[in-house]
Amino acid sequence: MILEPGIWEIAVLALLREAPMHPYQMQRLLKVRHKDEILALKRGSLYHAIGRLERAGLIEVEKTSRDGRRPERTTYRIAPAGTESLLEVLRRIISTPRQESSEFMAAMSFMLHLPPDEAALRLAQRCTRLQGQIEGLTAGLTAASAHVLRINLVESEYLLAMLKAELAWVRDLEEDLRAGKLTWNAETLFNDVEASRQAAANGKD
Repeated sequence: MILEPGIWEIAVLALLREAPMHPYQMQRLLKVRHKDEILALKRGSLYHAIGRLERAGLIEVEKTSRDGRRPERTTYRIAPAGTESLLEVLRRIISTPRQESSEFMAAMSFMLHLPPDEAALRLAQRCTRLQGQIEGLTAGLTAASAHVLRINLVESEYLLAMLKAELAWVRDLEEDLRAGKLTWNAETLFNDVEASRQAAANGKD
């Protein structure tokens, strides 16, 4: 079975390359290292990724054990093919930019359906929320840096940089809207589109 590792599979392979461990240990380490900024820490997602990796032969069961009355735990280790797959996908993703669409990007492409003054208001609200996220993430990074190495936090640094860049762009756009540097009339645009459509249709006749 050929498996293209997604972010959850990458996380599992990376942890198991450090040492064999069971799912609970993986989940705890992801939380301690603040990977919850990029992963929704749901047990189901973790176990599904483990199952896919095991079926693909990228990880193996090392042992199954029980501690007292606690549920049985399965410890996994990375297989040689898993190490190869992990390094290959990391090299590709890190070296190759890829345009990834987002809900916000899609919504911006249809912003003309809002009046400019309301668009400015909604962007101002987004700025407030972005600022809150930036402050929370900054505080989390400061606290975490006292316990883990910077290399374990670089993805949070990247997220922080992206949030700051988005905030700066959204603020500039809001200011342009309020200053009248960017404006539109949806009804006029719709009429122009309809006129163009009619002209094209008449030209075919």
